[in-house]
Amino acid sequence: MSTINAAASGQFKLGDFTINRLGFGAMRITGEGIWGQPANREACLATLRRLPELGVNFIDTADSYGPDVSEQLIHEALHPYKGLLIATKGGLTRHGPNIWQPVGRPEYLRQAVLLSLRKLGVEQIGLWQLHRIDAKVPAEEQFGAIAQMQKEGLIRHVGLSEVDVSQIKAAQKFFPVVSVQNMYNLVTRSHEAVVDYCTENNIGFIPWFPLASGDLAKPGSLLDTLAKQKGATPSQIALAWILKRSPVMLPIPGTSSVKHLEENVAAANVTLTDEEFAQLDQQGRKQQH
Repeated sequence: MSTINAAASGQFKLGDFTINRLGFGAMRITGEGIWGQPANREACLATLRRLPELGVNFIDTADSYGPDVSEQLIHEALHPYKGLLIATKGGLTRHGPNIWQPVGRPEYLRQAVLLSLRKLGVEQIGLWQLHRIDAKVPAEEQFGAIAQMQKEGLIRHVGLSEVDVSQIKAAQKFFPVVSVQNMYNLVTRSHEAVVDYCTENNIGFIPWFPLASGDLAKPGSLLDTLAKQKGATPSQIALAWILKRSPVMLPIPGTSSVKHLEENVAAANVTLTDEEFAQLDQQGRKQQH
């Protein structure tokens, strides 16, 4: 298993951090509905501890995963994070399983950052991302509060989540945007313009839900055929496609199982030809939703 290493996915400079492009999303190390403690806490801790051994040095979480559970488990498993970039998010509140309510009031965002600092056990958050822009609060107020926290040194770098190009440009008047985290995969393609903008401006694009492939993974499909040809799984082909889509892509497949984690990281060794990439791209666009 020693040949499995996220470094094979290539590197990206996120602000002043150089990370391996294939990262880890820590949403799934919580209970059902991203609520409460995970069913198997020890398995989640083992998965987190395996990350550095596999060369995964970029971990994405949020205060709302649990809430708090994901950040606390990361602290327990990996603190003091030597050689790791732990990115977290704030701006979504939780009132129960699968319930997410944006709150962008400046005092709330500040509280979110201060609590994440405490839960992660750090003096500065390497990458803090606004989980959603709250439509009920002027965007400038939200961006202004974040800029102030960056100035104070509470957060080093700033990212945004689920935004369009105009929102990125509006935020850039307040702080450099180093990452954008939007839903994106083979069949969810509504953010192509954002991917292109991030590529042109060397902004890290963190596609969440990167493994979704819809009907493309059906037996006998192109994805299935390619997987069999390459001795890979359809999920590994989907990840290889995302990594090839742009050099700024930073996929963060998540899991609470060491075996599944190793399978995901092994996707870094799967390569697609330009023709294979184009064929998958075409099929993905036809099925996009």
